[in-house]
Amino acid sequence: MTHFDPTTFATMDPAEFAATVRTLSDKEINEVMGGEHRQRILDAIFDRFPTLFNPEKAKGADARVNWRITGGPGGSDDTYAVVIKDGTCAVEKSPTQEPTTSIMLGPAEFAKLITGSGNPTMMVMTGKIKARGDLSAAMAFQNWFDTPKG
Repeated sequence: MTHFDPTTFATMDPAEFAATVRTLSDKEINEVMGGEHRQRILDAIFDRFPTLFNPEKAKGADARVNWRITGGPGGSDDTYAVVIKDGTCAVEKSPTQEPTTSIMLGPAEFAKLITGSGNPTMMVMTGKIKARGDLSAAMAFQNWFDTPKG
């Protein structure tokens, strides 16, 4: 399998996670994210969004971005909403409101996108990322966070 121990993810800081993602193959990421630790990893990632949010970079932004990550156990997927409004960032698990933007992608693409180790334009062009709604919000989204790159 992989040298990445998914049981330690909750204690990894974002920079360490980004560096780890860079060392893993897509297959390894998909295996980890398709297994028993998936929920714990996704929850930890999304729990960090509000702490990495930079309201100065998101001035005037009002967006609800739904992230649908496919490739879960038994072909399942998980959806989280990252809500930016009035200079704040909140996360909702299993959102029910209509998003401004909806992004669907696999585990490897998700990990690479949030760590800055993947090319989002190329992933969209090759169909690995599917986006609907306000695409300008999707493009600006990553700039609203102070995310360490691996």
